[in-house]
Amino acid sequence: MDVLKLVNEAEEKLEKEFKQLDKLCEINSLKVLDSFHKNEVSEIHFNSTTGYGYGDIGRDTIEDIFKDIFKAEDALVRNQLISGSHALTVTLFALLRPGDTLLSITGKPYDTLDEVIGIKENESSLMSYGIKYDEIDLVDNKFDIEKIQEYLKNNKVKVIEIQRSRGYSTRKSITIDELEEVIKKIREVDKEVIIMIDNCYCEFVSEKEPIEVGADIAVGSLIKNLGGGIAPNGAYIVGRKDLIKLAAERLTLPGEGKEVGPTLGINKSFLQGIYMAPSVVKNSLKTVVLASQVLEDLGYNVEPNATDIRADIVEMITFNDSDKLIKFVQGIQKGSAIDAHVLPVPSDMPGYDDQIIMASGSFTQGSSIELSCDGPIRPPYIAYLQGSLTYEYGKIGLIKAIENLENE
Repeated sequence: MDVLKLVNEAEEKLEKEFKQLDKLCEINSLKVLDSFHKNEVSEIHFNSTTGYGYGDIGRDTIEDIFKDIFKAEDALVRNQLISGSHALTVTLFALLRPGDTLLSITGKPYDTLDEVIGIKENESSLMSYGIKYDEIDLVDNKFDIEKIQEYLKNNKVKVIEIQRSRGYSTRKSITIDELEEVIKKIREVDKEVIIMIDNCYCEFVSEKEPIEVGADIAVGSLIKNLGGGIAPNGAYIVGRKDLIKLAAERLTLPGEGKEVGPTLGINKSFLQGIYMAPSVVKNSLKTVVLASQVLEDLGYNVEPNATDIRADIVEMITFNDSDKLIKFVQGIQKGSAIDAHVLPVPSDMPGYDDQIIMASGSFTQGSSIELSCDGPIRPPYIAYLQGSLTYEYGKIGLIKAIENLENE
């Protein structure tokens, strides 16, 4: 098989989709640049603090930029938040009290939250503190509006959690329009419930973000979209000012909240990361759109299709064969910049019930805005492909993955 020819032919079919992604990048780039100008970003904001981190104007300016981009009242953007799952945990523990109810309306959340919530028993979970949990599944990839409204009429819910990206499930990810619709339906019944969005993998994939369509608070990771492949760690929480205060006091301590937290030299990386993020997200989207087209041409089941409206940077490829899944993931590793000589194998990972195979030849450990691919070793043996700092590297990685797959 001439894989390069196959990929080039697929690329020619995608001219319209690529132009749309270029336009999206322009819109989001202007959003970022306008905020940089509004906040008068200068070299002084690259400076660092240690110890308590009092008076860190770089940190405060970064949070003002995130606030602007999301059109939120306030933001918490910290290197002390070690991951998206950590930021979600901080937010949930900040918002919920013993006796409160947490309701997920996108089914069971991502695997790493099982022990946070108490779905899988843990003495430090929300449930161990007397917090109740319930969930409502999607029906045919749509919110079950009738069941959600009925539940809210009959139960007092403190927080509704919506996970936009699919995680390791087979459902579709939630678009910004679908999010706006369900929030309107929730508000018809309950105007007080806090609507919290897990926004991981979804930033800059649309022209709008969750706060703009009525969400109260949104959470994401900086080793995904908004770190632009430059931020070495960190996460963000954006939303209502009173809720951000609670999250900040949960992360640090009551009475000090956002006022403390040393940046330890990370401000420049955060600023460069958010500056580059619209372009990097565009490159990631072009990579997965190309992958979708090529793998569909090869006869594999993919979701989304190349022409679908996307909610996140993740492409789901169903192999129905564990060996094919492993071969594809190993091929992505061969096309990576770092550790390309290393052979990924399925292994146990903290927070997951199934063995996971993961290709992540990235400059930042676990970064999924860099070219990466992973999946649980369980039927129907799905690979989740995401990232690529440049489209060209993404295309090369895809070619190597298909060569490895087809040479099986």
